[in-house]
Amino acid sequence: MSRFFPHAAYAEDQPLAKTILTTHVLTRAFQAGSLVGTGVGVSLLTLHRFNVLSPRISPLPAYLTILRSSGTGAVISLGILSVGLPIRMSGREAIEWQDRSWRLRGNKGQTELDDWTYAGMAAAAAAVASKGKGLGWRGAVGGIGAGSVVGLLSYMGWRYGVKGGKFEEDDTP
Repeated sequence: MSRFFPHAAYAEDQPLAKTILTTHVLTRAFQAGSLVGTGVGVSLLTLHRFNVLSPRISPLPAYLTILRSSGTGAVISLGILSVGLPIRMSGREAIEWQDRSWRLRGNKGQTELDDWTYAGMAAAAAAVASKGKGLGWRGAVGGIGAGSVVGLLSYMGWRYGVKGGKFEEDDTP
């Protein structure tokens, strides 16, 4: 749902409505699952550290545990929302898809967040491709998911920290 999709003047003219909404939902599912998975990985490490849980196998390095948990969470949430979106939107008229997509495309903050998210994912994918030997698929997917979360946090720091939550057009009277 990035800026590369067209944005019509009116909601009823919005092309690619299902593609835009599906891309948005699955991107957020991947990002949210990665964030939750990272929390689970950190919790497991903490519980192991304080001997609340005893490891059944030899413990993995902390970064690998976190990346694998992040990847697992991303894949699970992607799977859930891949099924959930068609169920939620079944029986909806085309205009409902178009309206939701049109509103997403018209939201400057959402478009900017997508840019930061995809940049983080691309940087993480490049890092995983160059140095990711031995991560396995869960670690590789977790690395890309972690990149999406870093993109999200970077966007929040930029937009709400540096820019004060305002867009340039908002400053003019």
